[in-house]
Formats: sequence, C-alpha cells, structure tokens
Amino acid sequence: MIGLGSRGWSAAEPNRATPANELEFSARAGLASDYIYRGTTLSDHEPAAGAAFEARFGQLYTGATVASVKLPTQPTAEFTMAGGFRPKIASIDFDVGVTYFAYPGEKLPGETGGINYWEAVIRGDTKIGESIRVASGYAYSPNVSNTGAWSQYVAAGVGFDVPSRLLPQDLSVSFTTAAGYSWFGNQASELGGFPLPAYLNWQAGVTFTHKVFNLDLRYYGTNLSKESCFVFTGDPNARPGGRVDPITNPAGLISNWCGATIVAKAWFAFN
Repeated sequence: MIGLGSRGWSAAEPNRATPANELEFSARAGLASDYIYRGTTLSDHEPAAGAAFEARFGQLYTGATVASVKLPTQPTAEFTMAGGFRPKIASIDFDVGVTYFAYPGEKLPGETGGINYWEAVIRGDTKIGESIRVASGYAYSPNVSNTGAWSQYVAAGVGFDVPSRLLPQDLSVSFTTAAGYSWFGNQASELGGFPLPAYLNWQAGVTFTHKVFNLDLRYYGTNLSKESCFVFTGDPNARPGGRVDPITNPAGLISNWCGATIVAKAWFAFN
C-alpha cells in the first residue's frame, strides 16, 4: 500500500473489504532497522519489532498492533487499537477509522501524565490503469500525544506496480512515494503553551513481495531543523549547540531524530 503516515504495523491493505456475509482475519509480524513515523524516529534510530492482527466483516474492521519503541517517557511498548469501515464509492476505496495509541509502563510520564491519545483518519485509494495507484488522506487528533495541542495531517502519494508478466512467478514489486504536512495547536500551559512546529515529511521506496514474505527499502526525510526536531520530539539525547529560541528552545538543544534516514523493513503477512 502507499504509506501516508500511519502509525504502527498495519495488518491489512487500507482498501480491502470482504463480502458482507464473511469474516476474515489477517496478521503480520516483522522487524525494521528503524521505526519512522511521519518522518521522525520512534525507536531512537535503532531496530524495532512489531506485530498486528485485524478482523474484517464486510466493510467493517477492527484490529490491534504492538511495536517496540524508545521514547522520552520510556514506555514498555506502543499498542494501538483501531476500528472503522472501508466503503467503495465509484472507483475510490475509502478507509474511515479511529485509532487509539497506548504506551503502558511509562517510567517518565511527564507533566501531562503520559502520551496516550487517539486520532481519526480518512483516506482514499484508486487505480489508474494496470499499474498506477494514487492515494490521499487526512488525520485529526484533538490532543496529540496528550500535549493539549490538536494536530492535523494531510498526505498524498503515488505507486507503481511492476506488471507481473515482467517478473518471476510469485514475486511482486511496487515503487511508492508520498509526502505529508503536519500542523498543530498550542500545547498545555505546563508544556509552554506554544504550538508544536509544523513540518513537511516525505518518503520513497520499493517493496518486494514473495508469497507471505515482504521486504521494503525506503528513504525518509523532513524539513525540520535540528532545533525544531528537539522541540517536537523531546529527544532525551539532545545536545547543546543550536540556535537559541527564548520561548521554544532556550538552551538551543538539537536532535537528529528527524533527519534523513534509510530504513529496511521485513515482515510476514497472512490472510
């Protein structure tokens, strides 16, 4: 699928629906050299593992994921619980859903008492001819990462599926790229009361699939400065030496959690 900045390990294609009288299940599990979410690392640029499960009945679906993370609040893992429906209108496959992000066992929950939050998403996917796919989406959270700030995110992408006649049997290859823009409201007063920095993110890569095995190689980047990266992520490994901002970053701390990154991800998927 064309990645538009979803979090965790999705268990199914976003536009996959089942017949109205059938119940289907899907699962996947794998490893990645880094866990990148909308251009920023959630694993301190270290390897991460994840797994997911989803149940579908007609247009309805529900699912859960678990992923290893290394975040400032030091949770044991990231758990997501999602639900929604996937209608098809004309030639466009829609996905309308809500996801709750939970971070149990936080050792440093901070002044807001942790970073659990929920987000609503709508996206649409369609095909143009045999090999071209396009997608776009919008996400909204009223309290992103429990900071008190609302968040909005828009993204769009395109993919090219190499025709099967050009490939060996049981092998598929897809090239995909996407870009997104995030912007935010003001954080809670105990976190400074200022808005989180808005930013662009982008990614491009190739996915190889052989039966149940998948391998993805992908480049990620953002336009966040190293100073803004610290403000956005709260990287505990940030170091001094950057431009001082008396309101958002009075110590001039800088972080590399938002820099250009190449990620290898491998997983097994079962339907």
